[in-house]
Amino acid sequence: MPRSVFGRPVAPRAKWRRRYMAWLIALDFLAAWAASQTVVMVFEEADAGFWDERLLGVSTFELVANLIVPLMWLTILAGAGAYDRRALGRGTEELKRVVRANVAMAAAVSFLALGFKKDLSRATVAAIIIGLLVYTVFVRFVARVVLRRIRRSSQRASQKVLLVGRLSDALAVHEVVTRNAGAGLRPVAIHLPRFPRAGERVEAPVPVYVGWDLVPLVQQLGADTIAVCGPASLESYELRKLAWQLEGTGLDLVVVPQVTDITGPRIHVRPIEGLPLLNVEEPTISGLSLLAKSVMDRLSALAGLIVLSPLLLGIAVAIKVTDPGPVMFRQSRIGHQGKAFKVWKFRTMYTDAEQRLEALRAHNESDGLLFKMKNDPRVTPIGRHLRALSLDELPQLINVLAGQMSLVGPRPLPTEDDDYRGDVRRRLLVRPGITGLWQISGRSDLTWEDAVRLDLHYVDNWSLVYDLGILWRTVRVVLARRGAY
Repeated sequence: MPRSVFGRPVAPRAKWRRRYMAWLIALDFLAAWAASQTVVMVFEEADAGFWDERLLGVSTFELVANLIVPLMWLTILAGAGAYDRRALGRGTEELKRVVRANVAMAAAVSFLALGFKKDLSRATVAAIIIGLLVYTVFVRFVARVVLRRIRRSSQRASQKVLLVGRLSDALAVHEVVTRNAGAGLRPVAIHLPRFPRAGERVEAPVPVYVGWDLVPLVQQLGADTIAVCGPASLESYELRKLAWQLEGTGLDLVVVPQVTDITGPRIHVRPIEGLPLLNVEEPTISGLSLLAKSVMDRLSALAGLIVLSPLLLGIAVAIKVTDPGPVMFRQSRIGHQGKAFKVWKFRTMYTDAEQRLEALRAHNESDGLLFKMKNDPRVTPIGRHLRALSLDELPQLINVLAGQMSLVGPRPLPTEDDDYRGDVRRRLLVRPGITGLWQISGRSDLTWEDAVRLDLHYVDNWSLVYDLGILWRTVRVVLARRGAY
């Protein structure tokens, strides 16, 4: 194994990371070249400011468009950290760095045009900057989709993680990171800070070690990341000493904070006299962001009802033709601030479904407030197809337009307001949604505890960007028909 300048063994960089980075560089170069060619084809004045200038027998404009712009783009992407291993395959973080590079590219082009006194077409410059962003985001999205599929199918192209901490803390982290294999974290072992008490059973899905030096252990396991789980896992001086030991080894150190289910801009590190303080801001559930969410919801619902009207009409006709009874089903749900409202849905069950419910109670497969049964005999044939693709939920756009629901939010439940006690009542601080974290995380396969946890996580961390991400992932989940019955 190679050694660092400190004389410590250096972990060889994962082959998948090198290959993925090489592919990204090639794809980013092609994206920049494609953006240049698109601008050349669209704008006749694209070569304004260059005219007949030639360099080494080649048109200066062609040299700039085909070589200099792509190379410049790669350099700025690297400077913005778009090839940093900590950002590889991470959608939001990767997008931030690409956008940051795009802004830097716009500034660089403007500065160079001014320095070389080139009277470039403003439309051409704007188009190339927008083209660079669009093409690069697209190719990186495709690369990330391929990467996540490889991770899910074979567990390759993932960071191998050694979990360090008390068994309960390590198992909690193990459950979270293995829930989504596409995230790229694969725990390979657990290291306990102390030996178990006499008679204490240690059961874990991965090997458990005690009393090892962490750096040699992680290198022996072929891992590349150490995750310290829980506040009592290591003393502060031990954690600092571990960080020193990792210098120059190429190993990553991750500390899982005690504050869980809080993400994004609510967490800031504020150092005071060398002491890093984790500052957790209170959740914002009011103000301009909430107003913008409400406006976006209603405009989107109105546009959706107009665009989808032929589909809605076709579904209504299919329901009416295949089974006598009403097309729509309305049921009381608890909404924002505990206010009850009638939710709109396409009817997917026979008209006597409520009368047959009691006879089926013993077959309930849900541990929550909703009755769930995979092969519910009350569901009509057409209803099974509607539920599989969540098409029965489309009339809820009417509820969104009326301000009773949101496009994204906690799941609306048919229960009394008194059933929302303690922490669960926080679900009512925002409007329920047609989709949400529950929809993209398992739908009907979720336990009641997981559904509540996801709803509370959403309430504490919601933002417009978060909503857009959930809407995008909803499309994939619905088309895959995961957890729908």
